[in-house]
Amino acid sequence: MISEQVEWHVVEGVATVTLNNPPLNVVTLEMSRKLDEVLPILAEDPGVRVLILTGAGERAFCAGSDISEFPNMLGRGKIVPMKLEFENQVYGKVAKFPKPTIAAVTGLAYGGGLELAVCCDFIVVDEATRLGLPEIKLGVFPGSGGTVRVTRRIGESRAKEMMFYGEPIDASTALLWGLVNRVVPVGQSRDVAQAMAQGLAGQPNRALQFCKAAIALSYALPEDEAIRDTMDLSDQVFDTEDCREGVRAFFAKEKPRFKHR
Repeated sequence: MISEQVEWHVVEGVATVTLNNPPLNVVTLEMSRKLDEVLPILAEDPGVRVLILTGAGERAFCAGSDISEFPNMLGRGKIVPMKLEFENQVYGKVAKFPKPTIAAVTGLAYGGGLELAVCCDFIVVDEATRLGLPEIKLGVFPGSGGTVRVTRRIGESRAKEMMFYGEPIDASTALLWGLVNRVVPVGQSRDVAQAMAQGLAGQPNRALQFCKAAIALSYALPEDEAIRDTMDLSDQVFDTEDCREGVRAFFAKEKPRFKHR
């Protein structure tokens, strides 16, 4: 389906959402509104088991915010109600998407583009990808979750290096730092992300969702409380058809035939 600056389609359990604002797929208010419409549809669709987020073209996954929108947002009390409050709400829907998510990155991932990519569970980049948070060069700092999500991925010291200097890093450095999961040859990030997604789509989907929720608890609660809540999730997953099938297949020495429910 096509929705102006956001395109999406679903094939064999994998939903692909494409940022489509050439040439650099910069984030506009309109793009955020379209993502806000699409994400709940895909989250609730039982036929969607994995989400891939990518950008149109080869130059950029997303090069950040559309700076042409900024002049009307200068001054106290404007940027939050006009942009950041809603944008963070939308990015949060990616971060909290109940099913596995993969960012397939080609070209640049700068500013809000990188902040959007790190909302995903996995990030696949090609060898020529450059990733950066250059907001400091505009006299500001990352305002769409990057100070939190990038820091959680790479640690305080490296996050400060990226944000204080505003200089991009290359793909190999991003992999070394733990910012991305895989570096692939140029032009192959979407293909590799698709292969990963197909593998995940064949897994027991409810178990993946419960596992993702359990991992998220490690950030939200003290250790003892988080572990206690994971037991409730385990109780639920042991009551799924896929669990029964997994146990049956184990004893039958067969490959399980999961029905994703």
